[in-house]
Amino acid sequence: MQQLNLTAPCHFGLEKTLAFEVKRAGGENIETTDGRVNFTGSPEVLINANLTCSVAERIGVIIGTFKAENFDDVFNNLKKCSMIGELMGSANSAFPVVKGQSVNSKLTSIPALQRTVKKALVEALKAFYKTTHLPETGATYPVRFFLHKNMITVFVDSSGDGLHKRGYRRYSGDAPIKETLAAGIVDIAKIRRGELIIDPFCGSGTILIEATLKALKIPVGLNRRFISENWSITPQEMWNTKREQFRSEIATREQNSNFRAIGYDIDPECVKLTLQNAKKAGVEKYVSAEVRAIGDFLYDEPQNYEYTAHKIITNPPYAERMLEKTDTTRIYREMGKVLNPVGGEIYVITSDEEFEDLFGRKAHKNRKLYNGMLMCRLYMYRKN
Repeated sequence: MQQLNLTAPCHFGLEKTLAFEVKRAGGENIETTDGRVNFTGSPEVLINANLTCSVAERIGVIIGTFKAENFDDVFNNLKKCSMIGELMGSANSAFPVVKGQSVNSKLTSIPALQRTVKKALVEALKAFYKTTHLPETGATYPVRFFLHKNMITVFVDSSGDGLHKRGYRRYSGDAPIKETLAAGIVDIAKIRRGELIIDPFCGSGTILIEATLKALKIPVGLNRRFISENWSITPQEMWNTKREQFRSEIATREQNSNFRAIGYDIDPECVKLTLQNAKKAGVEKYVSAEVRAIGDFLYDEPQNYEYTAHKIITNPPYAERMLEKTDTTRIYREMGKVLNPVGGEIYVITSDEEFEDLFGRKAHKNRKLYNGMLMCRLYMYRKN
């Protein structure tokens, strides 16, 4: 098996970013739909995508895509699926149906769909391996499905834990921004080496760390493990070779990097978390943080440091997540007073539709993004 049909879900609004990352990972025949990018690639591309795609939620191997208006459609199509057997390579492999989604479709019961998918795959594997016994004691191949407008895509999850779990954030402050969303915002801001990034509401440091990883081109998945490291088509040696290659490239780039990321937060525990998480991510020499309320924000140029640009990127509190409306109104007005005079580019994500009025300045551009299930906008301000 050399070419795989692959799929990568992502936050709505980040599809173009993901498509670019998939292409860079070696993906071909790239197709973009709402919240998802499909592509083809070899097992090596699957490894690359898991290690490097910063906005993907996971990387899956598609084993079937077809119309499903009733449970017979699901069962009859999947029981003829040989792809699952080719992928697993052993009748001993485990294939739990771990999760699924149904959107705007006739079939809505996720538990019933899970049972039907499992039964069909059992029949498919019995036929493929010519056996009546499937012990499921070997490597695990988690099965997921996505049903949208009566079209179902069934895929095997090669990531295991979601790709937002980079391995550096064991703890976080209240209402943290997801790593994949932070990476998307950083990509939109076009972060480069030699720049200075400031987050006046740094929380647990996610934006600062993702910006540093992006600027230094450090693969976001380098310090975590993946369930497909135990698969026959992607043996551990292939993963080890890729990790060694990426680490050698990083060492070369870091020699001449003067990137800096500075965070502030009113909560001392958040500042502590930021510094701890930066250390876990291996970027502690590029990230600093200190206790400072937004009303006390001052733009302090780092000493002995020359930068090509400075950019403010932040995820401030918003009423639906943490505070009352009166609190966020005050915070956004304070933000406008202290951030607008600084100059440089500013990127703020919030669900508050009145943000521009409270901030005291209309954004040059805004972009709809989702923070979980909450619709937000990323307000983008060019240099003054």
